[in-house]
Amino acid sequence: MIGPVRVMGILNVTPDSFSDGGCFQGPDAALAHAKRLITEGADVLDIGGESTRPGATPVSEADELARIIPIIHAIREVSAIALSIDTMKPAVARAAVEAGASIWNDVTALSFAPDSPAMAAALGCEVVLSHMQGAPATMQTAPHYDDVVAEVTESLLARAKAAMAAGVRKEKIWLDPGIGFGKTAAHNLQLLAGLDRLVSLGFPVLLGASRKGFIRAVDPAASGAAARLGGSLAAALAGAAAGVAMVRAHDVAETVQALAVAHAITHGRVDPAPEHA
Repeated sequence: MIGPVRVMGILNVTPDSFSDGGCFQGPDAALAHAKRLITEGADVLDIGGESTRPGATPVSEADELARIIPIIHAIREVSAIALSIDTMKPAVARAAVEAGASIWNDVTALSFAPDSPAMAAALGCEVVLSHMQGAPATMQTAPHYDDVVAEVTESLLARAKAAMAAGVRKEKIWLDPGIGFGKTAAHNLQLLAGLDRLVSLGFPVLLGASRKGFIRAVDPAASGAAARLGGSLAAALAGAAAGVAMVRAHDVAETVQALAVAHAITHGRVDPAPEHA
């Protein structure tokens, strides 16, 4: 059933992200975009300083910190909105939390470094464990699953258990099926159709399907990432219907509106609009 679903706005301060790389690298442009996302209704801002698109080249810890820390400080000067740091590096996560972030969004599900689970426990922040087969540079090279829904669900449950064994509290853990991370278009569609199985594990689920390439497989005319709004909204609504707790979106205003209308239809009423920081 569709219920209140939060929206995580995407703020990439990278030169090479698949959809908006290079758009918000300067501090002024990044802050202006952050303010825009907040005004459009974002509940959380997800800040990324290293692209994880297919084929992406890793960046140094120093470069990643130089990209993300100034914008976290700048946002904190104007808003109390929840901030998420999209990184696989534990030292970057620590610096971001110290600067004002409260969520660690890790595409490697705390497996990038041996001390990642312990760092997450020490920070005490919320942690998003995402599924990825392989690494960004190679993940789209012939990904294979016998049962993608079962395998992704089992893998994320195992990573959640590993995090809890390291001291991360269960209520701090989110799961993300990793749409587009080591999956074919068919795998992504199967995961979207089977989201209820992931939700049934009892952890809040974050869905990140915004502008992803599987939309092009359904609609070849959507060759450019910016042409995938309709498909992104369809995926967000499918996720909401399955019970996900939050969706990650480039197009925040449109996503907020779509989710609000779907919620109103389901419940037959109009709820007061929330205030945003």
